[in-house]
Amino acid sequence: MRNPFRSRLLWIALLAMAALPCFAGQVAVLKNGFTIQHDRREVVGDLTRLYLSSDGASYVDVPTADIDHYEEAPDPPADPARVAARQPAGFPGRPKTDLNEVVDQASGRYRLDPDLVNSVIKAESGFNVRAVSPKGAQGLMQLMPGTASQLGVPNAFDPEANVDGGTRYLRELLERYNFDMVKALAAYNAGPQRVEQFGGVPPYRETRAYVARIVKDFNRKKDAQQKAAGQNTSVAKGARPTPAAAAKNRNSKPVTQAKATQPQANQ
Repeated sequence: MRNPFRSRLLWIALLAMAALPCFAGQVAVLKNGFTIQHDRREVVGDLTRLYLSSDGASYVDVPTADIDHYEEAPDPPADPARVAARQPAGFPGRPKTDLNEVVDQASGRYRLDPDLVNSVIKAESGFNVRAVSPKGAQGLMQLMPGTASQLGVPNAFDPEANVDGGTRYLRELLERYNFDMVKALAAYNAGPQRVEQFGGVPPYRETRAYVARIVKDFNRKKDAQQKAAGQNTSVAKGARPTPAAAAKNRNSKPVTQAKATQPQANQ
């Protein structure tokens, strides 16, 4: 004869186990084809909360109905120290990515001032390659999974791919707004639809502070460069850098100026 008390305990234990979040690193594959790698997850009402970091500080809520299935996350990259220890004598390991070179290459490719790209990276991620926002934006230039997919960036944590995609997107926004830097930066932060809805910078404290922070940092760099070159004219404290300010990058190569008279990228 079955013990009803024991059966009841068994059911309670099974329910408790089902309520526990999954701690295995996995990838959520959405029905639209996007993927979100997460540390663990839990169901909250009609949403599934995907925790992007082990401490639970960063997460993104996704409608459970939008999730097609889960897959095992790829193996994490090997510990650089262990890899270096295994390298035979005379065969050095792969050199670290030179972020300055990455920014210079992307800026040259899309004809933007590398100082502007660096100012955006500083505001977006603080130069943290593994940065993840509470909304799910990833990497140096904080690309959302959907934006990264549209830009052809398969891994937003790859510095070269991330900076290339972010710089290309910034160039597209500058062209879209006739090289109005303030509008382009506002669209990068809040989305083009918000800029068009409000006819300019949206009335969001975060977006306004974001734009002001980048413009201030960019102009500070130009002021320093002009002083170092012995110039007496100062950078305009407005939306767009002056032609003199954006004329050269750190290697004295001509770069794109953020003004309406510049040629388009696809010409």
